[in-house]
Amino acid sequence: MPVHNDGTEKRQGSQAVDTEILTLGMGCFWGPEALFGHLPGVLHTRTGYAGGTTPAPVYRQLGDHSETVEIEFDPSIITLEQLLELFWNHHNPSVINGYKGRQYQSLLFYRNEQQHRKMKQMQQMQQMQQMQQMQRRTATTDEFSLQKDRSYTADSTEAGNAETIDPAVLERRKLTEIQPYQAWYLAEARHQKYYLQRQHQLMERLYELYPDQNDLFHSTLAARLNGFSRGHITLAQIRQEIPDWPISKTMHQRIDQWLTDQQNER
Repeated sequence: MPVHNDGTEKRQGSQAVDTEILTLGMGCFWGPEALFGHLPGVLHTRTGYAGGTTPAPVYRQLGDHSETVEIEFDPSIITLEQLLELFWNHHNPSVINGYKGRQYQSLLFYRNEQQHRKMKQMQQMQQMQQMQQMQRRTATTDEFSLQKDRSYTADSTEAGNAETIDPAVLERRKLTEIQPYQAWYLAEARHQKYYLQRQHQLMERLYELYPDQNDLFHSTLAARLNGFSRGHITLAQIRQEIPDWPISKTMHQRIDQWLTDQQNER
């Protein structure tokens, strides 16, 4: 079944929090879920399939869908602009686009006009920055070449070709599809919090706090620990931000004590 929402939700806990949702694709969804999940202000993450027309996609039969990640965040702590900057700085569309059909694709989905406008603005900024970087590299290469004897070597030819501004290459580097959010399909449980699930002892202990798997995967703690399992964050850093999570005081205390126990065991 597809999942629909407009990207704005209000979570009820010890605090009422207005949240926003960003959906994106940047290759295999395991890494991006861990990357975004470790960030303060990101409350929930989950992996799924979107961008195509095939009904009821599953991992082995994606059709024309792509692997994507949904990120629910508190915009008062982390902004859409910050998340989009991380998105563009951590993948190269020209490398992943077209790999395995559309399974790995650079994608952004907007739920409202504000998201759409911000995505387009930042995409244009990224394109300008890429052009400037390539121009600087080319100028540096040309200056170095003028100081040489103009003798032919395979190494210098390869280096020069690598830094030449090829419009076709630049166009491929720009390619991030920006689409309206329509339907999104939750991925199978084995693809949720992939790196955390490989920490078998940690998972066993987590069920003390979250006996229900769905509650565990949807928790902020699981998002952070997935990032921890990937090496993006430490347990001490997680403990420092717990008071900002929109959960009850009792749950704050339980999670803090649980993390203290984990630190003491390491």
